[in-house]
Amino acid sequence: MRFILSVSLIATTLAIAPVRFDREKVFRMKPKDEKQANIIKDLAKTKELDFWYPDAAHHVTANMMVDFRVSEKDSQSIQSALEKNQMHYEILIHDVQEEIEKQFDVKEDIPYRHSYAKYNNWDKIVAWTEKMMNKCPEMVSRIKIGKTFEDNPLYVLKVGKQDERKPSIFMDCGIHAREWISPAFCQWFVYQATKSYGKNKIMTKLLDRMNFYVLPVFNVDGYIWSWTKNRMWRKNRSMNQNSRCIGTDLNRNFNVSWNLFPDTNDPCSAIYRGPAAESEKETKAVADFIRSHLNSIKAYITFHSYSQMLLFPHGYTTKLAPNHNILDKVAKIATEALATLYETQYIYGPIASTIYPVSGSSLDWAYDVGIKHTFAFELRDKGKFGFLLPESQIKSTCKETMLAVKFIAKYILKYAS
Repeated sequence: MRFILSVSLIATTLAIAPVRFDREKVFRMKPKDEKQANIIKDLAKTKELDFWYPDAAHHVTANMMVDFRVSEKDSQSIQSALEKNQMHYEILIHDVQEEIEKQFDVKEDIPYRHSYAKYNNWDKIVAWTEKMMNKCPEMVSRIKIGKTFEDNPLYVLKVGKQDERKPSIFMDCGIHAREWISPAFCQWFVYQATKSYGKNKIMTKLLDRMNFYVLPVFNVDGYIWSWTKNRMWRKNRSMNQNSRCIGTDLNRNFNVSWNLFPDTNDPCSAIYRGPAAESEKETKAVADFIRSHLNSIKAYITFHSYSQMLLFPHGYTTKLAPNHNILDKVAKIATEALATLYETQYIYGPIASTIYPVSGSSLDWAYDVGIKHTFAFELRDKGKFGFLLPESQIKSTCKETMLAVKFIAKYILKYAS
């Protein structure tokens, strides 16, 4: 029976044509008061707006920069509504489909060789995890920590000299499917760390004295879907009881103030929290792995995009974390280090006050289970391309981010291990 079901599910999936985004637009505006903020919220009730920043209508407040994607059929009426209410706006992207295609602007260096300057699909990433393990067996091992809803493996790469007791940092990428620059960084990190061992003094010291657990793609099913069916997909691909809507936002599914905000309880919402905390196989696998390595994990770093920020707890409350001053200091110096290469400006601070309140996030959960140095990077850019950052910016994004991550790791090694 299970076989018949899975065959029919595959057949149904294959029959779904990939979503196209021809002539869809991305608007940016800044409501100057609550009245204007409410107009955007009202538009979201009647039109299909895909919020890029913030990630849902209920977060919109006065003086907040708001980016959202609009279908071709709605764009004219949205423009009219904004103009009628004298709301200033700009169009960041005039044709989303065009930008999706323009993302792939780097030519393959050598065919069949893994490219760190290109976005790689899931099959290429799996092959790469094996390659890294075989290429650097004394430095890289692959751990299967669980499976996804659609039975794809969840792989963590352990990078460092093989001593389990050493202090470690857990890093994950791609919790939101459409944020492709994030998994690109995790691949870059593993490659650069192993390549520079024995050549770069800082990286050699870090890998001799620490381990890095790197989850290159957290939301594998969603990532595959974003490549094959819907480039703008965010959630995972689990079925929701009594709903036609698919998927849970894995970054609202952790067991930390999980039930705090009622706005996350709609299965059709992009920020649906799931039916229970840790209801999703992916969340559970990551949480179980971290719990079983709590003695050694001294820092947790998660990578998102976009908006150029370095965030730390808390998201579910504006109350400052007990070690706020330390987190603030580390984030300040890390963002300064990042800016030395290309002068890319990041802002930093606690999630709730720097962006907006969030419940059930991996960052807050990791902090609350005892990892007192937890950070979330929101990588490039600030909205010109949003989730559709061209491949030509992958290398520069990864190089500058590496400087910040190395600083955090050095700090952990010196003060927190």
